[in-house]
Amino acid sequence: MTDLQLGLLAIGALVVAGVLAYNRLQERAARRAERAFRSGHADVLLEKARPGAEPAMPEAQRAAARDAPPPAPALPDPRLDYVVALEFSGPVPAGTVLEHWKAHAHLYARRAILAGTVDGTTWRALAADHGGTVRGLRAGIQMVTREGAASEAELIEFRAAAESLAAATGARVEAPEMKQAVEAARELDRFCADADIQVVFHVVPPPGGAFAGARVHALAEASGMVPGDDDGFALFDADGRVLFTLAAREGSHEELSLVLDVPRAPDTRRSFLSMAGFAQQLSAALGGSLVDDNGNPLEERALAAIAAQLDAVRGTFDARGFAPGGAEALRLFS
Repeated sequence: MTDLQLGLLAIGALVVAGVLAYNRLQERAARRAERAFRSGHADVLLEKARPGAEPAMPEAQRAAARDAPPPAPALPDPRLDYVVALEFSGPVPAGTVLEHWKAHAHLYARRAILAGTVDGTTWRALAADHGGTVRGLRAGIQMVTREGAASEAELIEFRAAAESLAAATGARVEAPEMKQAVEAARELDRFCADADIQVVFHVVPPPGGAFAGARVHALAEASGMVPGDDDGFALFDADGRVLFTLAAREGSHEELSLVLDVPRAPDTRRSFLSMAGFAQQLSAALGGSLVDDNGNPLEERALAAIAAQLDAVRGTFDARGFAPGGAEALRLFS
């Protein structure tokens, strides 16, 4: 291989890395404003498939996606949450704890989690149907979501709510130092901003052409994808997690987009290769072209370079002690 070829390969790798880094910032900002791929326009995916046009997805696959078990209730996690500990002087009915917390619960929606224990070892999320008593409580508020990091004022307010609960139930309170908690939230948000990546492919028809909606529906369903709530499709794994999605390209009536939400998709490389393979098959079957956001053709070398970049992103998750598509990532990137 000549020096010129080596140089061109190096430049190509830098371009791919730059595009991914740019997309991290753009996609994170866009998701904070609105969910991607929702459009008020009529599009090719709104046309329903004709009966018998293509083999339908096997019912077993459809049932697996539909009947996937719900995730286990989350527990407060110091890696993700600001956690205030309460220790009661004796057994306290769980219902009493929840009744006192009711005055504060509406302020935090799903970001706040209460977990109780009887023996100090086994913890269980407190819910409306929780019976029995608790001797200890952990109250946690999630420090980061896709909306950004919790502010110091929010953490102070949450700690005050936990202290009010403690006063009402005669509990002793232990809370992390506020300055350290704020810095932890900001540092976690920086990690999330860097790791919040969407890989997007587009399938475009020939100039002047258009895709038949029935054909798109049939190909998607035959590949195991399930219709979603936004007039698109999603491919799920056996645990009900989304691997990637297919929808009309935002702002386009004819073009299609495939999206891999990296933090939320399990087994990053496998999910990416699955999407890339389906995108190539879909493009070939429809007679379209597979391109990136800038209209550049996506060929094997570019796909391999993206896969390598995603391996590096997966490494940053591993360093944190949780994986893309795992319970922690699904909470953080929500």
